[in-house]
Amino acid sequence: MNFIRALLRLAVGAWLALVLCADRTAAASTKRQLEQLLDTENHTNNWAVLVCTSRFWFNYRHIANTLSMYRTVKRMGIPDSHIILMLADDVACNPRNCYPATVFDHPQKTTDLYGDNVEVDYRGYDVTVENFIRLLTGRVEPHTPRNKRLLTDDKSNIFIYMTGHGGEDFLKFQDSEEINSYDIADAMQQMWEKQRYREILFVIDTCQANTMFSKFYAPNVLSIGSSKKGENSYSHFHDRDIGVSVIDRFTYYNLKFFESVDMSSKHTMADLIGTYNTTLIHSTPGVRTDLFARKLEKTYLTDFFGAVQEVELTPEAFPIGQKQASI
Repeated sequence: MNFIRALLRLAVGAWLALVLCADRTAAASTKRQLEQLLDTENHTNNWAVLVCTSRFWFNYRHIANTLSMYRTVKRMGIPDSHIILMLADDVACNPRNCYPATVFDHPQKTTDLYGDNVEVDYRGYDVTVENFIRLLTGRVEPHTPRNKRLLTDDKSNIFIYMTGHGGEDFLKFQDSEEINSYDIADAMQQMWEKQRYREILFVIDTCQANTMFSKFYAPNVLSIGSSKKGENSYSHFHDRDIGVSVIDRFTYYNLKFFESVDMSSKHTMADLIGTYNTTLIHSTPGVRTDLFARKLEKTYLTDFFGAVQEVELTPEAFPIGQKQASI
């Protein structure tokens, strides 16, 4: 009888050991799954900062450039809550505009860029060098509303587009002040140190645009400019009714490519850059990749222009709400 009791005690002990071991294994597996979900290398959100730095009616095309980019990123899925739109002037309401409350980027006037659903975050004299740098670095005043804040984190990809009048290593704001390449370079380094981005795509359309990213040193930044040092960037489509040019060539040919792209597209940055034709653009676009970790052939356009969320499938259901062993 004592022998049987001893065997039973051994059997129960072995069974308890197996149960505890299984619980630890399950707990460890759950912990690994949770860490994989939280520490995924894929980014989780996209943002766009679109900046027109020019005032006055004769700079109509710069406002159209920016609004065209705004329309494209919205069509690709980025919501207004993740778009910061800065327009230094409101040509839609200019007395010279023979089509009041509208902005067009083509003489055929098929698409009103201003439309009924444009949210301008920084307007008129709010578009300054100081506000732009504060926006990027997060050093805004405490009372600044959410729509004027770049609420990014270390999983955010940011598309920054700038257009206006510039020269070697500078871009004019409002014809009254300038931002230089060192200012933007230092701001991006601050962003990296404060974990405000994962990757940045910086695109600029201005004269001698490529010099504006020549001083960058922060990691994970891909830069594209419309013209090299010593070159101008040129306008496109002079509209006889409006009396001014309605878009710039570099921006126009970028947008033309994007018309064939949607949220599910597998087009890459290499595909976009491969379409650049100096004969059509009338200047020499530049691309700086030495700070960017990924290959352009492996970088999808939707990594910056879309809002498709990355979803990770696990082999087993994650036990949300169930009582878990101690992890």
